[in-house]
Amino acid sequence: MLDQNPTATMDHTSKEALLSHFLASSVHDMKNSVGMLSASLEKLLGELDPQAFAAYQEMAHMLFEVRRVNGNLTQLLTLYKLGERLYPFDPQACSIAQCALELESQNRALLASRGITLYLERPDELIWHFDEDLVNGVLNHAINNAIRYTHDKIRLAFAAREGRLEIRVEDNGAGYPQALLAAPAAAQGVNFRSGSTGLGLHFAREVASLHRHREQQGTLRLENGGALGGGCFILELP
Repeated sequence: MLDQNPTATMDHTSKEALLSHFLASSVHDMKNSVGMLSASLEKLLGELDPQAFAAYQEMAHMLFEVRRVNGNLTQLLTLYKLGERLYPFDPQACSIAQCALELESQNRALLASRGITLYLERPDELIWHFDEDLVNGVLNHAINNAIRYTHDKIRLAFAAREGRLEIRVEDNGAGYPQALLAAPAAAQGVNFRSGSTGLGLHFAREVASLHRHREQQGTLRLENGGALGGGCFILELP
């Protein structure tokens, strides 16, 4: 058997690293462009009269899709940085009330454009340690997903239970399909009918697992029911 050429192996490894860096840079540029488009659409929707502008609902749907794409690009870039140990994971003491209000503010225009009411439940004085940017990204994706499937109500609830922070994003839609509830995380792949890639759930589970305290780590689970009777996205942090 011939010995493997170490130079060829090194060249192949270098090319893979260069390609990964190129793709990450491209995703970063796309994310910035899509983010600017999202901000412009949100500003326009805030200035338009829904009753007087015939294309208002079409623009609202455009904003939803643009935010979804922007969220996916952000998740891809963050997963790349986590894999390359480039992400500065840094849990800090965060005000839960402030976090909830920030999420409401970030989604206010889209919620209003689609006639959806967001109910916030959070303890005013509660402080918890977590990476706010990562958790914010997980919850924004969950809210965006709930916007897609709800009838007209979403509940964002924070509560401290048995030494853990429970964060719930619930809606009054039809709920998660049984196949998704039953499938283990590793079995969730691409659904060509719905267009779902499972990226959001994978990202959420990665973020949850990064948060550790003593012998515990964060978890994610999906249920149906809750206070609104639809899908329940539940993130728990130690």
